[in-house]
Amino acid sequence: MLRTIDLRGRAFSPAELLAAVPRATAAREEALAIAASLVADVAARGEDALREQADRFDAARDHAIRVPTAHLDEALAGLDPLVRAALEEAIARVRLASAAQIPPATVTELGPGARVLQRWQPVRRVGLYVPGGKAVYPSSVVMNVVPAQVAGVAQIALASPPQRAHDGRVHPVILAAARLLGVEEVYAMGGAGAIGAFAHGVASLGLDPVDVVTGPGNNFVAAAKRAVAGVVGTDAEAGATEILIVADDTADPRLVAADLISQAEHDEQASAVLVTASESLAAAVAREIAPRAARTRHAERVAAALSGPQSAIVLVDDLAAATAFSNAYAPEHLELHLAAPDPAAFVHAGAVFVGPDSPVSLGDYLAGSNHVLPTGGQARYAAGLSAATFLRPQQIIEYDRAALAQVREAVVTLAQAEDLPAHGEAVEARFEPQPRP
Repeated sequence: MLRTIDLRGRAFSPAELLAAVPRATAAREEALAIAASLVADVAARGEDALREQADRFDAARDHAIRVPTAHLDEALAGLDPLVRAALEEAIARVRLASAAQIPPATVTELGPGARVLQRWQPVRRVGLYVPGGKAVYPSSVVMNVVPAQVAGVAQIALASPPQRAHDGRVHPVILAAARLLGVEEVYAMGGAGAIGAFAHGVASLGLDPVDVVTGPGNNFVAAAKRAVAGVVGTDAEAGATEILIVADDTADPRLVAADLISQAEHDEQASAVLVTASESLAAAVAREIAPRAARTRHAERVAAALSGPQSAIVLVDDLAAATAFSNAYAPEHLELHLAAPDPAAFVHAGAVFVGPDSPVSLGDYLAGSNHVLPTGGQARYAAGLSAATFLRPQQIIEYDRAALAQVREAVVTLAQAEDLPAHGEAVEARFEPQPRP
């Protein structure tokens, strides 16, 4: 089911290692072209485009795109008490962890009367996307909304696809989670079109453009964020999920197999990769995966993901090679099943799960960490969703006359060096004698 990539006995340059990483590149390229056209259609035609896309992709017609408050209230009233308790626990844990992500304001005194204040201001309005195709993700409501609230965002809008099984409504558990968090502006719209609607606004729905769009989704949602970049801010492209497990011969093949399958059940395009120097572990995991995958509820979806070009067992010479491969891959989720794990060595990963009792599933729900994470190698330069995603660093500069005088000559010198004399003249003007009235 999982193909094997044997990288043993060879030295790889950084470029060669990147080329060896298993990716579903064709699917991503196709998604970008389609997503861009869907976004453009919504920007041009607004609600009409959203309704056509809902009919095409979700088999939803004549539904209320802007969710009435009564639907939110009904969903919360009908929420299973056990699900509510689990969501409340997740909210509490994510809220605590998110609060630690707010940088404190700092003042730098550069001299008497010369100070720079660094502060973090929340964006005004955000659009949060919650997927709803092959699965239901109330946990993504928590992961999007809580950091935005902790950051101090004043206006929060949320979107999730209309569900044919619920007469075009957003799934009731997602609505209940939104109501539990106090979110009242909710839209039944999905995929790339929803991202376009957030970015450009839809006047007929009372949907104003947002400043930042966040949230996970499939490759089309991730590609849509790229299409609206520059119009609005976005988080990293959290597309089809990825798990990379680095393991040695002390790992339990049952747990490794179970964790690979757990992420493969998200989507046919999900990536599941094991990297190991242990040929015996690789063989044991391969033997364990087939029967375990066949028993799970979404066996067909899991089989498609595990047999795709994006999934593999990778054999390497040693732990150093495994570490180098992981850093080149830059996975969304990284699990370390090692006798002596050193998380600090794995510098490129959205989130790192250390040890056999820290599965990715924990992070998906109740670890307190955020599960909206960069995919497609973006963890090399992008971070997962956090309160900081919704904050803008802002500098406030305050100099008095004496402090300006201290740097007057240097400012004028640099302005002349850059052939921008008016810059220097603006400083000199402050020291010219004032004309008498």
